[in-house]
Amino acid sequence: MITQTLIYYLSQHPSIVTFRWSHIQSWGSTWSFLLTSIAFYLTFCALVHLFLQIFIKRGRTVPLGPIPAAYSLFMALISAVIFSGILLSTAAEIQETRWFWRRSKTPFQWLLCFPLGTRPSGRVFFWSYMYYLSRYLHMFRTFFTILRLRKLVSFQLVNNSILTFMSFLWLEFSQSFQVLAILIATLVYSIIYGYRFWTAVGLPCACFPFVLNCQIVLLGCNVACHVGVLSLHFLKGGCNGIGAWWFNSVLNGAILFLFLNFYVKMYLGKRKEVICDAMEEAEMMKVKD
Repeated sequence: MITQTLIYYLSQHPSIVTFRWSHIQSWGSTWSFLLTSIAFYLTFCALVHLFLQIFIKRGRTVPLGPIPAAYSLFMALISAVIFSGILLSTAAEIQETRWFWRRSKTPFQWLLCFPLGTRPSGRVFFWSYMYYLSRYLHMFRTFFTILRLRKLVSFQLVNNSILTFMSFLWLEFSQSFQVLAILIATLVYSIIYGYRFWTAVGLPCACFPFVLNCQIVLLGCNVACHVGVLSLHFLKGGCNGIGAWWFNSVLNGAILFLFLNFYVKMYLGKRKEVICDAMEEAEMMKVKD
């Protein structure tokens, strides 16, 4: 009974089945809203950081109490709901529309490559819309970083802006590959935010960079799926929204470059510091001997 109720509200509800991406009916669906929101996000983050630099002494942080833990729990639940919703909706969509494309594609190929002429309507695009809206919620974590660490991390700003822009393109151009991308992303986000909540309430953390490894898995899966889309586009007669996909690939490449640059600076830099400290201690020991 509970299972059937969940299936109904996550994939069979009339508002999900009859959803249609529209600039008139869908909130936040216009280009002006997207660009204005991203510009406001970047500007407001810079202003908050500047305010802290001017009015609060260096080294002092703003206490946030249980807010980051509550936020992490909320985002973990939101990501889990979107993951469950698009998983169930994808299964229902494949079952109902397979007659149309089954001669040319397998279900997995459909996940990577929508047939030409696909419109942004129905179950799958409802959850794609929910994912797009959730990208604005992800932006709030930037303010926690600014308030707690007194840092304006350029990678975080650019990454959130690009991912919000990409999720808008998925809907605007009915882009192929978005179903798998959302499934992978929401699964990884639910794990990451669940882990952040776990550590925020004082429970033991992993003995390795857990969040970093999850982000590497996410980027690796995205690269593999992009290769799959490109292959199917040339072998199966074309994928819907391929123009937006090319632009999306450039943005993904930018994220990959920024991530690798951030990783080198943050982790390899720390490793070099540890090695230098160890060498200095060894030299001191030699001098004492």
